[in-house]
Amino acid sequence: MSSAADFRKGIFASGLVRGFVRWLDASPHPPLACEIMPGQIAAARFTRTGGVDGFAVEALPPGAIVPSAVEPNIINTSAVRTAMGSVFSRLGARDTDVALLLPDPVIRVFVQHFEEFPRKPQEALPILRWKLKKSVPFETEETQISYMRQQPREEGVDVVTALARQRIVREYEALAEAAGLHPGVVLSSSLAAVSLLEDRGPTLLARVSGTSLTTAIVRQGILCGYRCTELPQESSMVTPAVLLEEVFPVAAYYQDTWQEEIRSVRVAGLGRRLNEFTGPFEAEFHCPVRGLLSAAAVDGTLRGDARSLAERELDGLAGWMLHHG
Repeated sequence: MSSAADFRKGIFASGLVRGFVRWLDASPHPPLACEIMPGQIAAARFTRTGGVDGFAVEALPPGAIVPSAVEPNIINTSAVRTAMGSVFSRLGARDTDVALLLPDPVIRVFVQHFEEFPRKPQEALPILRWKLKKSVPFETEETQISYMRQQPREEGVDVVTALARQRIVREYEALAEAAGLHPGVVLSSSLAAVSLLEDRGPTLLARVSGTSLTTAIVRQGILCGYRCTELPQESSMVTPAVLLEEVFPVAAYYQDTWQEEIRSVRVAGLGRRLNEFTGPFEAEFHCPVRGLLSAAAVDGTLRGDARSLAERELDGLAGWMLHHG
C-alpha cells in the first residue's frame, strides 16, 4: 500500500503477540508474503487455513541491498529484481497481493507514553508527527505513519508508532510491482517475528540481520521496549560482549520502568553461533536463553508445517504466518 491512509490499517500490519492480534486481524491478509533481507529474498505462499503452501529463497550478491531509513536501499537493482522475480516465479505467484516484510532499519518504531491521547486519527497524527519530529532523520511530513494504543504500566496511554520514509517504502513496493505483484501490507521483519514469542513473563528478543540488531521486550501482549541499532560487524563476526552492550540499554530501561527483571531471552539470526552467546546472556540476565524459532516450536507457538521456514531461519515469515488464515 502506498498511501498514508492505507498505512494506518495497522502498524505496518504487524501482529505483536496477543495484544497486537486485533490490530493485525483488522488488516488485509494476502496469501503471499515476502521477507526482504540484505543477503537474500524469501517468500512463502499460505493456504486459506494458514498453512505453508510453499516457499522459495534466493541469495543476493553482497551490497545489493543496504537497509537505511534515509538513503536509497536498492543498490543493485538488476540483481534484486532478478532474485525477487525468481522467488515469485518458483511459487507461481503473479497478479496477487503480497505482504512485504522489510529490513528493520527502514522502519523506526517508538513506544511513547501520553497522559491523554485522542481517539480520532486526524487528531492523533499531528501530535505524533510533532512529538517525533526530532527523533527521526527525515521530515515527518514525508513519512508514512502507523500507530496503536496499548495499555500502559500506570495511568494514561502508551502508543506504539512506526514511521518510514515514503520514498524508501516505494523502492520496495516497486520491486514487487515489477514482478507482477500488488503490495497490500508493509511491515518490518522483527515486528512480524515478535509474534513468535511466548510472553507470559517479560521476554527480550535480540534479532540480528546483516549488521542490524533489533531488541524488543514484550510482556503479556504489550510492547515495552524497542530499539534497532547498527552493529560494527556482520553476525558471523559479532561477539557476545558487543551484542550485550547493544541490548543492555533496552533491558535497563525496562527494568527501571517496570521494576522487574527479564524472565526469558530469545535470540534470532545467529545460526550455528547461538551457543556462543547463550552462556554470556544467561550470566547477564539470569534466565533461560534460547533460539527464537526453536523455542517457538517447543512452546507450541510454531505449527508443524512451518518447520520448513524455521530450518531456513525465516522467522519474519514464520511470525506473519501465525496470523494468516
